[in-house]
Amino acid sequence: PNDLTPTHISWQPSVNASTHHTDRYANAELTVRRGQAFTITLYFNRPKQTGENLAFVTEIGPSPSESHRTKAVFNLSEVGASGWSAAQGPSESGYMNFTISSPANAVIGRYNLILQVTSGNKIFSRFLGQFVLLFNPWCPGDDVYMANENERQEYVLNENGIIFVGNAKYIEARGWYYGQFQDHLLNICLTMLDLSLYYRQDPAIDVSRRGDPKYVGRVITTCTLILLGKWQGSFHSHENPSRWDGSVVILQKWCQDNYKPVQYGQCWVFAGVMCTVLRCLGIPTRLVSNFNSAHDVDRNLSIDKYYDSSGKSLNISKDSTWDYHVWNESWFIRPDLGTSYNGWQVLDATPQEQSRGLFQCGPASVTAIKEGDVDLDYDTLFVYTEVNADCNRWIVYNDGTKRRVYCDTEIIGRFISTKAVGSNSRVDVTCNYKYPEGSSEERRVYKKALAKIFGTNITEGHTESPDERSSETIRNPGISGKFKLAEPPVFGKDITLILILNNLSFDHKTVKVDMSASTILYTRRPVAEILKATTSVDLGSKQGKHIQLKIPYSYYGKYLTTDKRIQVTALCEVMHMHGVKLLVEKTIILEDTNIIIKIPRRVVVNKAVTLEISYANPLPEPVNRCVLLVTLMNQQVKIHLAQLAPRERSKIYFEFTPRRTGPLQLQVDFSCDKFSHVKGFVTIAVAPA
Repeated sequence: PNDLTPTHISWQPSVNASTHHTDRYANAELTVRRGQAFTITLYFNRPKQTGENLAFVTEIGPSPSESHRTKAVFNLSEVGASGWSAAQGPSESGYMNFTISSPANAVIGRYNLILQVTSGNKIFSRFLGQFVLLFNPWCPGDDVYMANENERQEYVLNENGIIFVGNAKYIEARGWYYGQFQDHLLNICLTMLDLSLYYRQDPAIDVSRRGDPKYVGRVITTCTLILLGKWQGSFHSHENPSRWDGSVVILQKWCQDNYKPVQYGQCWVFAGVMCTVLRCLGIPTRLVSNFNSAHDVDRNLSIDKYYDSSGKSLNISKDSTWDYHVWNESWFIRPDLGTSYNGWQVLDATPQEQSRGLFQCGPASVTAIKEGDVDLDYDTLFVYTEVNADCNRWIVYNDGTKRRVYCDTEIIGRFISTKAVGSNSRVDVTCNYKYPEGSSEERRVYKKALAKIFGTNITEGHTESPDERSSETIRNPGISGKFKLAEPPVFGKDITLILILNNLSFDHKTVKVDMSASTILYTRRPVAEILKATTSVDLGSKQGKHIQLKIPYSYYGKYLTTDKRIQVTALCEVMHMHGVKLLVEKTIILEDTNIIIKIPRRVVVNKAVTLEISYANPLPEPVNRCVLLVTLMNQQVKIHLAQLAPRERSKIYFEFTPRRTGPLQLQVDFSCDKFSHVKGFVTIAVAPA
């Protein structure tokens, strides 16, 4: 039988990849975007004869079906009901060119492509191979369509990123390598979808929903598959979340360890990995950092913190405020909510709260958060609280009674930041999330949110939780207090703080001051109390006084974590005023001695370049086991260095050859026996030869 049989297929990789913006994926199989045509060439054993008809079949998932839109059968030059179509292009006798188009809402993932030959009443099917279909931000019909090319370059195609960490007073930038196009990553991302709980419950339905970015984004926020979170206790160096500089190593390790979660992640690691996965699948995504981020477990829009009678922070509330928290925003439309909620959607992969039985969070429309529409899908209330909660501070006495204490509440949700398009600068996006603090719109939205949480019978000016637990109003103690640093706090040096107390009234006051200092994590969880002091001050009418507090390096050195944070509190009790107290607190981030990276003026592709990297020991004692890790995209070089004398700075020269033009991020991480993971990074512009 001389049946018409394809003998060879050309997937036209270079043409297809360049028109589909997929030329940087390292995988060998054809990778294209939905809603856009791609071309293939088929070679046959003989010319096609009249009466022989060709059709194509695409199939995806374990049980493809036309009713689930996971299978499509389409003849040449007619658009089938499925939205898939094929047309024949210019051909010769030995081969034929075909253009295949997918609908803009097609399921994404790995497809089988099959050729059907019909001759009279006989049908033959020939398996041609597999291709991968992705979301398409370049296609106006796609839910993830983004109109601006510079934004697409940044949020879909940029493999380098910046994460903002630190605190509201001291924002630091940290480099992160997303590497969404690197070896095996696309396969790993597709595997991740198949390992989700949703897939295990019902594979056919799960695959059929993968054309919807809302669904895919929500499934991926269950990233706890990949990383275990850990926010307390000690870390061995191989587990410290600060050691990571990018996502690729984590995803590859997860794959090599047979999909066992990698140890350990904290919020910026979860967000960095999730950004890689979403960009890899074609959903425009960026990282966003929220400073003074509330974590309100009981959902009453207020964060409660407890202290003992000497001002030491107690670990009894589930509520907390983190110095910063990092999540993702992805760009797509929300037909389920209405057009006003289109645009950026919050997805948070850090496992904090269960939503519908799983650790997952989002997509929550940023517009819905700004407008206080906390009842809308998904998890909008949780994110609204992260940027808007109130703070209450309580003192717990030895007999167990609690009293609210007066404190100038820090504002939750400050300096919400993301990396600029096309540069490394910081862009403040707070106004996307909330109206200006204290404005009438802000109060209106807050009242609307409260009404949606607690029902509409909320009285004016009421921000207490419904159980009215503070029947006693907090009395203003008539004094104000503030901690100021005498000089910038530097890791390895003694810290000098000044507590400034002011008497706001004309009466003479005696104030008893209990001071406490503890090392803490970025989640403000206490690690160890390092100092306690009590003093008493007389304040005359309208008088101000300064009290000095010194924290020597010898007190804090061995209790500091890689977060390098110390929290200082002063509980000031005005005598003869029936226990009226003022709480003053401050978080100090110790500055690391900079890693300095010097690069030549001009760096050219395929030509060796030498960098100068200088690093230092800021401590008053020698350090040993010094190691410098230099990371370039996916390659890491480990350099063992000589010990450093007290306060010594040293440098090395590092040579490498850049293999492609465009921006290249180089990251440096310095560790030794006394501290670890001091970071530096630089973005190098590699010029064409």
